[in-house]
Amino acid sequence: MRIGELAGQAGASTRALRYYEEQGLLPARRAANGHRDYDAQDLRLVQEIRSLLDIGFSLEETRPFVECLRAGHEAGDVCPASVAVYRIKLAELDDRMARLALIRERLRTQLAKVAAPEPRCALTVPEEPA
Repeated sequence: MRIGELAGQAGASTRALRYYEEQGLLPARRAANGHRDYDAQDLRLVQEIRSLLDIGFSLEETRPFVECLRAGHEAGDVCPASVAVYRIKLAELDDRMARLALIRERLRTQLAKVAAPEPRCALTVPEEPA
């Protein structure tokens, strides 16, 4: 299939596919007429990349998953390198969530300190979001 067909089936732009190719994630095969030529395996690679990007992985973080698929595995996350990326990503998320929880608690504490039955200044108070 040609690049436009692959893009349509994978829900990606042709520009993104060319970029994946530049980054070495998508093989660059050319037909006799010079057009890029893709197959079902390439579609699977792009779907894996897009799926991982959609949940917050960087393009580079998708590399072990793509390599796992290229090695002939049914899924991109069955190889040790892919599992390692999952673990790293989860640790990053846990850290980010812990930091956000601390910030939230600090904000609640600060709000409790300044919230009083009578206003302290004459400025109008913005409405809280619903």
